[in-house]
Amino acid sequence: MKPLVSIVDLHVSFPGPVHAVRGISFDILPGERVALVGESGSGKSVTARTLVGLAGPTASVRVQRLVVDGHDTRDFTERHWRRLRGRGAGLVLQDALVSLDPLRTVGREIGEVLRTHDIGERRARPTRVTELLDAVHVPEPALRAKQYPHQLSGGLRQRALIASAIAADPPLLIADEPTTALDVTVQAQILRLLAERDGALLLVSHDLSVVSQLADRVLVMHDGRIVEQGPTARVLTAPEHRYTRTLLAAVPTAASRGKRLSTVERLPLPPRVVDTADVVLRADGVHKRFGTRHAVNDVSFTLARGETLGVVGESGSGKTTLARIALALTEPDGGTVRLGDVPWSGVRERLRRPHRRRIQSVAQDPLSSFDPRYTVEKIVGEPLPDADRRGRVVELLERVGLGVTFLRRRPRDLSGGQRQRVAIARALGPRPDVLVCDEPVSALDVSIQAQILDLLAEIQAADGTALLFISHDLGVVHHLADRVLVMKDGRVIERGPASRVLTSPTHEYTRELVAAVAR
Repeated sequence: MKPLVSIVDLHVSFPGPVHAVRGISFDILPGERVALVGESGSGKSVTARTLVGLAGPTASVRVQRLVVDGHDTRDFTERHWRRLRGRGAGLVLQDALVSLDPLRTVGREIGEVLRTHDIGERRARPTRVTELLDAVHVPEPALRAKQYPHQLSGGLRQRALIASAIAADPPLLIADEPTTALDVTVQAQILRLLAERDGALLLVSHDLSVVSQLADRVLVMHDGRIVEQGPTARVLTAPEHRYTRTLLAAVPTAASRGKRLSTVERLPLPPRVVDTADVVLRADGVHKRFGTRHAVNDVSFTLARGETLGVVGESGSGKTTLARIALALTEPDGGTVRLGDVPWSGVRERLRRPHRRRIQSVAQDPLSSFDPRYTVEKIVGEPLPDADRRGRVVELLERVGLGVTFLRRRPRDLSGGQRQRVAIARALGPRPDVLVCDEPVSALDVSIQAQILDLLAEIQAADGTALLFISHDLGVVHHLADRVLVMKDGRVIERGPASRVLTSPTHEYTRELVAAVAR
């Protein structure tokens, strides 16, 4: 069978110099599903974007052969690439909110593909847009076509992006981390959509469980090179290259509890002491409304020193609102929160201020929470007293695996994993009793995620810090948490030890969550 995509000796470099892709070669057959896996910076996304002429204006591309849908693209102009995109190859990116034009309705966005490639009669295109949204299981497609991206949930935006990518029925669909930011049930729906399609698929992902669900063949990239490739079942169960084995060892599961994820040998983590008699955070009957919506509805929990309490549920279940209430960034409409023996809700901020050092947060996207003008030294040192501030900042950076060389850097100069380490260093500065972690590793690749999870476990063991850990990744929660709260529509519908809730759930909704996890 003639390959749909054929790449021979591809090199892509950027000023710096940065040699992002180093002489890789592979084919994709019609209808075949191929996955590119590896860490951030391994060259996966650059390779995928090069296939549709989007490597970037500063990219230098050298290749002996680059054929896509029967076209030799080596001498393509931008006009040629525009003809190929959409018709020959569709592209689905990770962040649909960024990819979709905020000033255009979803219907106009999808319709542009039809207009660009002159597909169908003009009067029939709105109907075709509705059909495409219906095909990707968007409810009320005619209504959604008239809405703007910000009016849709993350899952609906991602489905709309897929509808746009398949509007011209391209023989190749390129999906670059299409499910990373989605909760498990929406992720399962998107995976079914991708699996239902007949054409070829190039999947770029760091989530090996997603890869195992979709791909026929896996290419493992490291430092711009393909270090291992083969059928999915063989590569993910009997890997030959040490790097592949490292990636697999880094996947958090129930079996990895109490063990380091960042080593192939899965060495034991330092022992941790949970003092159930020392409650550092307590919520009793907390309520919060936004308009007519009950975001948090009669939620109660306790968190003991050294304990990790996992909070799971779909997007919109109330997890983040609960975190903001715990941090006293949102005042509950009813119920009470106590930080140790101190009233934490229903009091003036001036009474809370002396105790704020006792509870700190680590967010999903630290880049958006950092002042881009600040250096790392200023970010980490801001909550610290003036006395020996610099020495304490260096100590904190070394503790999270960075060091003095990072003091003068700014957030944009750091990788995702480095920014998360800086966020943790800043949170540790005041020596808190509680860390509230809201999706702290969901945007990280599997090996960096492993390092951050190991780091949090080490901090707990050394300091007795308690974690309120919010995540849509049940594997991460099972690896880390002692107890779990399952939230739906603002309520806690199940709670208990992680080992019981995530293996033998009693509530139907929890069973659906567990069943939706890609394995």
